[in-house]
Amino acid sequence: MKIGTAAKGWPVGLVCVAAVALSLALTVDAVKREDFKTCEQSAFCLRHRQFAEAVAGASKPAGIVGGAASGQPASQYSVVPGTVHLDGHTLVALVEQKEDRVPLKFEVSFLAGGSIRLRAQEETPLFPRFDDTQKHTLRGEGRDLPYAPPESLRLTSGTVNGVAVHTVNVTGAADAFSVRVAEQPWSLTYLRNDKPVIQLNSKGFFKFEQLRKCPDGDTPTDGEWEETFRTWTDSKPRGPESFGLDISFVGFEHVYGIPEHASPLSLKPTRGDKDGYDQPYRLYNLDVFEYELDNPMALYGSIPLMLAHSAEATVGVLWLNAAETWVDVTHERSSAISNLFRRSGGAGREPSVSTHWISESGVMDVFLFPGPTVADTYQQYAAIVEQTALPRDFALGYHQSRWNYLDEEDVLTINDKMHEHGIPYDVIWLDIEHTDGKRYFTWDGQKFPDPAGLQGQLGRDGHQLVTIVDPHVKRDTSYRIWSEANERGYFIKARDGSSAFQGWCWPGDSSWVDCFDSEAAAWFSEQYHMDKYNGSTRNLFIWNDMNEPSVFNGPEITLDKDAQHHGGWEHRNVHNLYGMLYHKASADGLRTRESPNLRPFVLSRAYFAGSQRYGPIWTGDNTADWAHLRASVPMVLSNNIAGMHFSGADVGGFFGNPDETLLTRWYQLGIWYPFFRAHAHIDTKRREPWLLGEPYLTHIRDAVRERYRLLPYWYTLFREAGLTGMPIMRPMWIEFPAEKGLFAEDKAFMVGQAIMVVPVTDSDAAQPVDVAFPAQENWYNMRTHDMYMGPARRQFSVGLGDTLVFARGGSIVPTRERNRRSAVLMRRDPFTLYVYVGRAGTAAGRLYVDDGESYEYEDGAFIERELSFANATLVSRPSARTTASAAQAAFAKSMERVRIERVVVVGLRNPLTRATVRAGGEERTIEVSYSGSRADAECVVRDPAVPVGSDWEIALS
Repeated sequence: MKIGTAAKGWPVGLVCVAAVALSLALTVDAVKREDFKTCEQSAFCLRHRQFAEAVAGASKPAGIVGGAASGQPASQYSVVPGTVHLDGHTLVALVEQKEDRVPLKFEVSFLAGGSIRLRAQEETPLFPRFDDTQKHTLRGEGRDLPYAPPESLRLTSGTVNGVAVHTVNVTGAADAFSVRVAEQPWSLTYLRNDKPVIQLNSKGFFKFEQLRKCPDGDTPTDGEWEETFRTWTDSKPRGPESFGLDISFVGFEHVYGIPEHASPLSLKPTRGDKDGYDQPYRLYNLDVFEYELDNPMALYGSIPLMLAHSAEATVGVLWLNAAETWVDVTHERSSAISNLFRRSGGAGREPSVSTHWISESGVMDVFLFPGPTVADTYQQYAAIVEQTALPRDFALGYHQSRWNYLDEEDVLTINDKMHEHGIPYDVIWLDIEHTDGKRYFTWDGQKFPDPAGLQGQLGRDGHQLVTIVDPHVKRDTSYRIWSEANERGYFIKARDGSSAFQGWCWPGDSSWVDCFDSEAAAWFSEQYHMDKYNGSTRNLFIWNDMNEPSVFNGPEITLDKDAQHHGGWEHRNVHNLYGMLYHKASADGLRTRESPNLRPFVLSRAYFAGSQRYGPIWTGDNTADWAHLRASVPMVLSNNIAGMHFSGADVGGFFGNPDETLLTRWYQLGIWYPFFRAHAHIDTKRREPWLLGEPYLTHIRDAVRERYRLLPYWYTLFREAGLTGMPIMRPMWIEFPAEKGLFAEDKAFMVGQAIMVVPVTDSDAAQPVDVAFPAQENWYNMRTHDMYMGPARRQFSVGLGDTLVFARGGSIVPTRERNRRSAVLMRRDPFTLYVYVGRAGTAAGRLYVDDGESYEYEDGAFIERELSFANATLVSRPSARTTASAAQAAFAKSMERVRIERVVVVGLRNPLTRATVRAGGEERTIEVSYSGSRADAECVVRDPAVPVGSDWEIALS
């Protein structure tokens, strides 16, 4: 939801002031850039960029390392001699800047799996730096990470070309990992098999602003102690405390991640490249009205995880900091990078990507993930940050929303029309207008006189209701939520540290609950319980919007940086965490409202690394045009790369009115977002599918039904993502890591390993769509089963009802084929297995099933089958994760009647007419049908009648 009309219930004067201050427009227009800072307007970013320019300019010409013409950067920071030592699993050193001589404590910790963690701050800080980002993000609040055993580490010291060097070799890994630290200037190089892959401070951009007192009688003018942006002044009572570091990926040409930005998948250079940007990528959660495309401006969420990929390896970096952060990206050749640790004979101009990370405050805390495979890199990330929570089954269905459905009659009419036109859906959404004067946890009694009854009617067909709960709380003594929070001191404080912060948002004058106060967060969670949230039932779920947080009259439309949170921490330290902790409190409230606990569903707009534990996000307030349709693909892919798998974009576009063709194409793409919701602005025309008429209704219905048909595949992918960290919606390079032509591809994408989607994103119906079929594999059109041989490139003419979706040869895809009104009603439906035979005549897949709502799967109450096809025989066996338990036995018994009702084998070259089914110690023969040509042959086994949870074989002959 975004500013578009005057908020109902605001005082007239406030509406006028807000309209002038924020230019609240009803028409879709470009973002007001003047509302948001550039690097030059963010004092600490400007200082670090200028410092990097000075260092780069002072670097000596390339030559022999250690001499007068060393090629090393003119860094001002060096390791204090004699301070380097191993302390258990951690290499410890002191680093000083040559002028101020304030020692910084560096700790390089080694983790199991080859990852390392570098932390840096003053050895004896003047006062504590904020260090709770790890508490809110890492497993076990950062206390229980899987560190490498000390006996696996071996430290050696010596001299290379006159530079003191300390090397830690890690033993016991499949690859030989080592970390080398040079003393003067300090740098750290991560090597795999003696080859550098990641380097820190190789360009000398490291700068750490030590905590200090403001000089007496002196007020620096460069924004160190006070900073003004437009009409707002940031008091900066602690003074400058920022830090920056260059991180170089040696041998790589592409980097990805660090969402959220409306930019291409492969991150563009931000310095010195006419085809790139002139601003760094910014990570600072903001409510950006009508955001621009192809722009590094900050948007609603921020995940400081970056991956680099080449045909040889994938590596990653997590910059664990929740303060405002900027990231420069430059592309260069190896001669621009320190050659101190290159192997002899390894000289050459290999490509590299150098990045420069700059954060305003906190502790420098950086994780390096060495891969070398994509799966290794994600497993290393998953080892330190919990991955995507397994959602409720209904959450993967179709969500119908707009700002706003008018009343109970309107909601029930939508429900009836969905049924009438045979369009399955699971959730209908209510925006801010359903409340009593923008007071959350309330209902407008005239529009929604019986909310519990409404939820009951929807629930009869398995449908759920979502209501919005935003973080701004209307300041109103008659409003219980505000009164209780105010009385207990649960609101974020103003800069004085005593009075509650006040700002404007939808209800007008508002305050914000401080979720960094565990007591306040627990109280807020309780408000979701059914005895507190009047009119709520177990069929009600939640949407957290505006939780960046959005403050209409604040600097950059957000909270003042010098506002104070629990513990006396300024908002500048925690800004990017706020939305995640609000999301967490909401999810905790839904999870604990029933006994036994059930999985929550809460959508959030703001997010950070770790938000995947609490629910989905979406890409915010997009626009109904073809450019935003195209941009949604790299945006959702970038979120998936960064671990935020359960994400999507508003189908149809939030602003504006899509024409029938655009809306149809958006549905055809939207069913492949992990989170699938249609949503629209209050000023747009109604656009529910049946209003478009034919043929658009049929095409949209077909698309939505395809989503439901594939729900078993989606659910299995979510289970895998939660265990391995692997993305659900994947860029092509993840599945085809050696194909360089796919490294920057952000139009086509994979859903899991098995399905390639090439969306139609052009308004010109006569324009053919180019499809690259990668790898030496068969690819099957999922509608027609036409087969294409890769590697190849083909062009397709596509009518409005046509989609370009291909199953990868060698895959087995589970489906449920019966048309139901909702996912909940499908829980006992039988399964169909599609076997897409690869060139070797084999295929493999997996099917995961549980009850779709509880946490009993954590005790083993699930069915997970490994499916394999070879020698014309399909086999089902339990996965290695299946263990005997009472919960597992009880669930398996409850699923005894759920069977495999059909097997479709696509791509068999020889006609087959019989199937021998072996199950439960018995053997029987059934007939099969065989049709099609040798290139797209289809063999159908009808009703082999094998239970989904049992061991069985089906041999074709």
